[in-house]
Amino acid sequence: MSLQDNVAIVTGASAGIGEATARALAREGANVALAARRRERLEEIADDIEATSDVETLVVPTDVRDEAEVEAMVETTVETFGRLDVLVNNAGLGVGGDVAETTSEEYRLMMETNVDGVFFATQAAVPHLRETEGNLVFVGSFAGQYPRPANPIYAATKWWVRGFAHSVEGQIGPDGIGVSVVNPTEVRTEFASESGETFEERFEPGEVTEPEEIAEAIAFAASQDNSTVHEIDLYRRDKFAEW
Repeated sequence: MSLQDNVAIVTGASAGIGEATARALAREGANVALAARRRERLEEIADDIEATSDVETLVVPTDVRDEAEVEAMVETTVETFGRLDVLVNNAGLGVGGDVAETTSEEYRLMMETNVDGVFFATQAAVPHLRETEGNLVFVGSFAGQYPRPANPIYAATKWWVRGFAHSVEGQIGPDGIGVSVVNPTEVRTEFASESGETFEERFEPGEVTEPEEIAEAIAFAASQDNSTVHEIDLYRRDKFAEW
């Protein structure tokens, strides 16, 4: 299990789980394409990765809601590095909450990011992953496995992600592609809760899962040569005490 000289794309790489994943993959020897909308932040992260790891990076500003931009993200990566071994579908967001109060704009934003963006990236990457017998990793959620009364629409997008990922796994697994889903609960990032405050603001260090913990699980899944890590759940230890 090694990522040495592999090429990986990480969406949502400008912060949180995505940033931590880009760093984790680089530590394992992968050249990394960092995709998100914030170019300046991506460039800062890329420069730091190259300064601390013996790998190359590529900054590909991308709005995953835009199919053409996603296609360009994949093609630019392959043109630059000559191959693609790993795609990490991480970009996602959660807005709104109460169904009666969620606006149509908030609904569309979640669907276009969490569903359409995952489809566009997967579709563009699969032909290249077939060539390398690479790994496709989806960042799911606890909310994609259990009801989330505080935000049913967000939960539905994550149920979609898991259903899509495992069905794709059945379709392309025979081609030698590994497909994994990593499901966190609350992670201390700038991801916003239904209350409007971010999880960084809501939780103290060590109180819930840190991005680096999720990144290590993603790196483990992405480094498989012959096997597939079907699904990894990373829940804080007191999660079920709420139920």
